[in-house]
Amino acid sequence: MTSPPFEPPALCGPLRRPCQMLAEQRYDGHKSIHDDATAGSLGLRAGPIEGPTHFSQFDPLLHHLYGQAWFETGCLSAHYQNMVVEGEEVRAFVQPAEPGRRLARIWAEKRDGTPVLTGTASVGPRIEGEPTEPTEPTEPTEIEQRIAKLRPPGPLVIYRDLRVGQQGAVTARVRMGFEQHMGDSYPFTLAGKLKVITEPCRWYAPDGGASSPWGRPILPREMISVLLSSSSAHDLRGRGPAIGLFAGQEIRLIRGPLFVDHPYDLEREVIALSESARTESAWIRTRVFDGETAALVAEMILNHAVMKASYAAYDREAAELGRGA
Repeated sequence: MTSPPFEPPALCGPLRRPCQMLAEQRYDGHKSIHDDATAGSLGLRAGPIEGPTHFSQFDPLLHHLYGQAWFETGCLSAHYQNMVVEGEEVRAFVQPAEPGRRLARIWAEKRDGTPVLTGTASVGPRIEGEPTEPTEPTEPTEIEQRIAKLRPPGPLVIYRDLRVGQQGAVTARVRMGFEQHMGDSYPFTLAGKLKVITEPCRWYAPDGGASSPWGRPILPREMISVLLSSSSAHDLRGRGPAIGLFAGQEIRLIRGPLFVDHPYDLEREVIALSESARTESAWIRTRVFDGETAALVAEMILNHAVMKASYAAYDREAAELGRGA
C-alpha cells in the first residue's frame, strides 16, 4: 500500500477577536501584565490577552473531531508562543492524529501568520460505572514533552523557596456560579465572559444547560483555568512583588465536564522548576476532585513564569546567592 501523496488536511476555524478581560487584574498588591501601563513598563506594547482565552476557539473543532468525549475526557496541552492584544485576530487549527497515534496537533496564528500557541489534543476513554483510573495516552503531550526536556536550573531567586515534589499545605474549595466574582485575580464573572466568548455554546448558558448531555450547564475550558487559578489559598508561590504570566498550560478532563455552581477541591504540587534568560518558572500540577463524591475529575499543569526584571531585588539577591544576575 502506497502512502498518500498529500498531508491530511487540518481543521481550521474562523478568525476571531478575543476580548481583554484582565486589564484590572491585581495580585500581590499590584496590577498584572495584562494592564497596559504595567505591560509597557516591561517593554510590551499593550497588556496581552490571557493565554487560555484562546482555548475556546479549539472547542468547536475538537468537538467535531471527538464528539461528546471532548468535554468528558479531552486534554488540551499548549505552549504559548506570542502574546495577543485586543483587536488582533486569531485563528485555531487542528491536525487530526495520524493512524495509530493518539495526539492531534493544534496551533493558533494571528491573521499575519504570527504563531500564538502550539500543542496537542487528545481524548481518553469514557469512564463508565464505578470510577477507575483512565488510560493515559502513550505519547507525551506538549507540556509533558517540554518538562522532559528541561535542564536543571541554576540557583533560583524568585522561586528559591519551592522544591520539586512540594505540595500545597491547603486543599482549596472552589466553585463558579454565573454571577460569582472570582476575586482580584479575575475581575469578571462567568456571565460576563459568556457575553464575549469567541465560541458561544448553549451548553454553557443558564437557559441552555439543561439541554446538554449532562442535563446542566458546563464550564467552558477557558473558564476551568479561571476556576483553578483564582484561589489564592495555597503557598506554592514565588517571592514578590513580581510580574508573572502563563507560559504553558495543560487542562485534562478525566471525569468531565466540570459544572457551573458545583463544588470542587484542589490539590497542588510542584512538578518542575526551570528558568530562561528572562524568567523563572514553577510548573504546578493542580488535581481537581469533585467536592461531593471526592472523585478525581480533572488536572491542570501550569507553567507560571515570573519575569526576573519585574522583581526589584533580583540582582541583589542573585549576587547574595552566588550567581550572576
